[in-house]
Amino acid sequence: MKLCILDNDDLDPAAVPIWGSYATMFERLLRDAGFQGDVEAFSARHGQYPDSFDAYDAVLLTGSRADAFSKDPWVVDLCSRVSALLEQKKRLIGVCFGHQLIAQALGGHVEKSIKGWGLGLHTYEINNKTDYMGNLPKELTLNICHQDQVLQVPEGAKVYAKSDFCENAGFYIKDKVLTMQAHPEFLIDFIEALLTARRDLTIPKEFVDPALLKLEAESDSVQSSQFAETIRQFFLR
Repeated sequence: MKLCILDNDDLDPAAVPIWGSYATMFERLLRDAGFQGDVEAFSARHGQYPDSFDAYDAVLLTGSRADAFSKDPWVVDLCSRVSALLEQKKRLIGVCFGHQLIAQALGGHVEKSIKGWGLGLHTYEINNKTDYMGNLPKELTLNICHQDQVLQVPEGAKVYAKSDFCENAGFYIKDKVLTMQAHPEFLIDFIEALLTARRDLTIPKEFVDPALLKLEAESDSVQSSQFAETIRQFFLR
């Protein structure tokens, strides 16, 4: 099994010595879940891609502070490459921005939600599970950091994760596409540092402060390991 991670953002400089990159956090999460395949990462945000995706069994798209509907050249280029991968029926996993970009590439609709920011711990109702999701509980709590949402899923997609805040939080298409709006790679220490760093700079404190309080009070509730196992099982299809 060989996985390609397309890293779609840069960590804040102060975070790099601790967490490395979004791709690094994902690889660590998957290794802890027992993934033993090869992993190679490329910075799509900086236009870095493999010469060919043929050698990879799956491609994982990370989150990003960018909008999936942005006209920034690197986002347009990435969307084109994702469309090509979908046509080739390459197995794809998308998280947050990656979830939205895959939805958009398949004809879904993404925009900035009128509900505002979703931050920190968030619980989804899990239903419509497919066979590799047997480990997922009826409710799943993960960390989130987003304003944009998938408002309409692509044709043929089955929504398996939803909440009142985000109705289309995760979908799958047969054994080829798996997405999740939340960030399973964001553990408590990272999301606390991220929200603290962005408080009143890019995210209003009115959204950040309640999220930080909940993180402190319910730090044991995050279920990243459960979703990591779902990703691992998806790889085995």
